[in-house]
Amino acid sequence: MLVFDNEKEETLYTKIKVMGIGGGGSNAVSHMVRKNLKGALTIAANTDLQALNSSLAHVKIQLGAALTRGLGAGGDPEVGKKAMEESADEVRKALKGADMVFLTAGMGGGTGTGGIPIAAQISKDLGALTIAVVTKPFRFEGIPRIKKAEEGLRNLRDKVDTLLVIPNDRIIEISEKELPIKEAFAMADEVLYQAVKGIISIINQKGVINIDFADIRTIMQEGKGEAIMGTGMGSGEDRAKEAAREAIFSPLLDGVSIQGAKGIVTFITGGESLTLKEVEEAVSLILEEASKDSKEPDLVFGYAVDPSLGDKVQITVIATGISKQFFNWEEESPEATQSEDISVPAYLRKQRDKPAFLRWHKPQEEKE
Repeated sequence: MLVFDNEKEETLYTKIKVMGIGGGGSNAVSHMVRKNLKGALTIAANTDLQALNSSLAHVKIQLGAALTRGLGAGGDPEVGKKAMEESADEVRKALKGADMVFLTAGMGGGTGTGGIPIAAQISKDLGALTIAVVTKPFRFEGIPRIKKAEEGLRNLRDKVDTLLVIPNDRIIEISEKELPIKEAFAMADEVLYQAVKGIISIINQKGVINIDFADIRTIMQEGKGEAIMGTGMGSGEDRAKEAAREAIFSPLLDGVSIQGAKGIVTFITGGESLTLKEVEEAVSLILEEASKDSKEPDLVFGYAVDPSLGDKVQITVIATGISKQFFNWEEESPEATQSEDISVPAYLRKQRDKPAFLRWHKPQEEKE
């Protein structure tokens, strides 16, 4: 079943498409619609028909109608895979015509974990630049789910141009307050939104120095593999360097460094008072960190003036082609997480550092 809820939206946005797969991915896409994500067509694909009907996505696809009868995948990635294969033609129709496709899912479940590698292959076969932005489970979700997520990531990594993995536990650790579980998952949706919005904004925002889609495609494809993304905000005397440091050392990076990256996309936004010297210092700091013990990466750089920022500077950094050795999700044993600190759940721990979008932008009430 392929449903176009809004034909006008479908004709407006034909270059960038965002597909949420499974319950977690569909929830993330609905959150993006509530936040009024610009410049992309949103798609929800799910085996759970009841959940799919409540999605706010522009396009809805019921996966594996014959296989699951609309009742979901039961947490089984193999069922999710078969359901996506059953509905491959509908997925192909929905993604056709896109220059760039974002795929999002909460890894560890059935539909998202099993279905996203198949969707990625379809997207690649259509010639779209394919970027997966996915979450790793909270520790409190249990070892079986973590193991499923790790296996799913292994199946996905070679199917996409770029893989951005966001660890849910780190999202909660940077919160200033003790969160109910519902709010914890809402924060995960917000981070997924910020990641997708950040890349789309880099392409669509017109600046003094522009980054177009061809620039992004080159960096993402030549640096094929894992990527990390950070956003920083700075103010005061060293505002540009402060923003750069926050972007490349964000807690959301889960300890992964940009060192050894093959490509760097940097987009700087500031008020009219931002000087060339500040920009040079920020870019030099980023390149210096990325090129430690390795050659300097390819750099794509953009700059735009946004008077609303006042004296603040915002920097977004995407580092592609990160060495696999820096990612611990493949080698990490879930059993190792049952350490002595398991009595203090991750979602109850706090950390002083907050990502820029949480520090500088107060949550606003979303429109239903």
